[in-house]
Amino acid sequence: MASASIPVYNRSNNPLENSSSQNASRESLKMEPLAVTLLPGEERVIDKDIMYICPFSGPVKGKVFITNYRLYFKSADADPSVTLNVPLGAIGRVEKMGGASSRGENSYGLDITCKDMRNLRFALKQEGHSRRDIFDILFRYAFPLSHGLLLFAYLSQEKYEENGWSVYKPMEEFRRQGLPTDKWRITFINDNYELCDTYPTILVVPFKATEEDLRKVSTFRSRGRIPVLSWIHRENQAVICRCSQPLVGMSGKRNKDDERYLDVIREANGTAKLTIYDARPSVNAVANKATGGGYEGDDTYQNAELVFLDIHNIHVMRESLKKLKDIVYPNVEESHWLSSLESTHWLEHIKLVLSGAIQVADKISGGNSVVVHCSDGWDRTAQLTSLAMLMLDSHYRTLRGFQVLLEKEWISFGHKFASRIGHGDKNHADQDRSPIFVQFIDCVWQMTKQFPTAFEFNERLLMTILDHLFSCRFGTFLYNCESARDTNEVRSKTVSLWSLVNSDSTSYLNPFYTPESSRVLYPVASMRHLELWVTYYIRWNPRIRQQQQSPVEQRYMELLALRDEYLKKLEELQLTDSSPNSSHLSNSSASNAASPTQHINHLHTPF
Repeated sequence: MASASIPVYNRSNNPLENSSSQNASRESLKMEPLAVTLLPGEERVIDKDIMYICPFSGPVKGKVFITNYRLYFKSADADPSVTLNVPLGAIGRVEKMGGASSRGENSYGLDITCKDMRNLRFALKQEGHSRRDIFDILFRYAFPLSHGLLLFAYLSQEKYEENGWSVYKPMEEFRRQGLPTDKWRITFINDNYELCDTYPTILVVPFKATEEDLRKVSTFRSRGRIPVLSWIHRENQAVICRCSQPLVGMSGKRNKDDERYLDVIREANGTAKLTIYDARPSVNAVANKATGGGYEGDDTYQNAELVFLDIHNIHVMRESLKKLKDIVYPNVEESHWLSSLESTHWLEHIKLVLSGAIQVADKISGGNSVVVHCSDGWDRTAQLTSLAMLMLDSHYRTLRGFQVLLEKEWISFGHKFASRIGHGDKNHADQDRSPIFVQFIDCVWQMTKQFPTAFEFNERLLMTILDHLFSCRFGTFLYNCESARDTNEVRSKTVSLWSLVNSDSTSYLNPFYTPESSRVLYPVASMRHLELWVTYYIRWNPRIRQQQQSPVEQRYMELLALRDEYLKKLEELQLTDSSPNSSHLSNSSASNAASPTQHINHLHTPF
C-alpha cells in the first residue's frame, strides 16, 4: 500500500467552521507522528489523550487519532499494547456518555456503536467540556452525507495495478452463458433507466416479447421490476428469472400482458409448469395486498405453480443480528451458549435462505425454468438467485467469477446498499437498515465450509468484502442502484474494491481449490450442519483472534512454499547443464526437466 505524508490539519480546508474546529486547529500544532500509515488522500483531523474502556482488559490510557477516514487508538503503556483501527464508515452511532456532574470513574465520555459487531467506549476528563471537540468532529466525519461532506471514496487517491471497474462487463457475461439464443434476446430498452430506474441498462428478455410488451408488464410489477433473465443452463436451457411482486392489490387485479409474459418464459425451454418462488412467508405476501402488492394466483397464472419459501423480511433480519451481537460482544457466556444462539434465530434464517436457493438450483437442474421474487426484488431475491447460481455454475466459485456474481446480482440489479447499510448517514434508527448482504456472505461461507475444495477464494476475501461494505473506502458498494452510481460518477471518481483484491490476488486464494466445472453443489441446509461464523462475528474477542489461523491451511501454505523453494533449486541446477563440469548432472536431470513438479511430488512431508 502506498504511503502518504502526514498533512498538518488546515482549518481553511475543513468544513467545521465553529469553535470546535478552532480547538482542533490548536490541537494540530502539537500532533505527534501517527503510528499507522495513512492512505493516499487520507488526512489527519485531530488527536487527543483519552481513556479507552476495553471490555477485555479494562481501562487503557492512550491517544486517539481521527482522520477523514478512520478512528485510530494506540495505548500509551499497556503491555501488550492495545490498538484500534476503525474506518469511520463502520460507525453507526456516536453518543455522549455521562454529563459534567456524573460520578464514578470513567463515567464521562463517548459511546460508539459500530456496524461490524463491536462497540467502543472512551472516557475523558470531566472539566472544560473536554469531549465537545472530538464528538463534533467524529460525528461529522463518521456521517459525512448528513453534513454535506463527501464520502471518503471520493477523497481517496489510491492507485492499483488493476482496474477493478473492468471486472464485470454485462455483454461478456451474457456471452459466457451462451446468450443471446433463438429464445432469449438482449434489450437496451432501459438504456436511460426509463423502464425501471433501479434495473441495469442491459437486460435479457424472451425473444417473443416486444418492447411494448415489456412496458405493459412493467406497469404491473412493483417498481417496474419486470421478470428478466439472470442465468441460463447451457444444456437444458432452463432459466432463472428475477423480478418484483405483481401489483394485485386487495381487489385482485389482473394483467393479461403479465400473465402472457410469464407463459412465454415457460415456453422458452418447454417447461410444463413455470415455478414461481416467492421468498416471503405466505401470510406476508397476503398482507402485502393491502399496500397494493401481492402474488401470482393459481386461477390467473394457470401454467405456473407458486411456492412460498418463508424467508422473513428486512426488519426480522435486523433484529436477529442485533440479538446475535448481544450474545457475542463483548463476552461469550459459555454456560448458556447454545440456547442463547438459538434465541437469536440467526442460523435458522441462514438455513431458510440456503434451503430456498437449493430448491431453485434443483428445479433448474431438472430442466424447469423458475421466476424468483420477494416484495421489490432487491433483497431476498438477490440472495436466492446469487446463491442458486453459485451452486449451479462453477465460474462463480472462482475469485473473479465471484466478483462478477456480486457486481451482477447485487450491485447492478439494485440491492439498496445505501439504505441497508446507511453509508455516511447519521440516522442509525432508520427502518431501512438491514444485514441482508451480510447474511448472503454468511451463506457463502457456510458453503465454503461444506465444500472446502470447491471455491477458489478463501475466507479472507469474504471478510474483506464485509469490512469494505461498511468502510466507504471504495465505490463498489455505494448507493442503491446503477442509475444513482452513474449520477454520482462512481466509476470515474472512486476506486473499485476489486482493484485492491486483484492487485494482491494470492492473498485471497484457497490453497485447497480443485476446479470441477460441471459439479452442482447442494449444501446441507440443516441446523446440524450449519455453524456460527465465529472468525467474523466474534473476531474482536482476543481469545478468538488468537485461534483464527487454521493450522491445516498454515501447514499447507508452508508446504507450497517448500515446494517452490525446491523447484527453484532444481531450475538452478538445470542451468548448470551447459557447464562441462556438470555433464554428469545433465543426464540425471534431463528426464525430469519437462516436469519438475513430478520430481518434487516424491517428497513426503507429513502434516
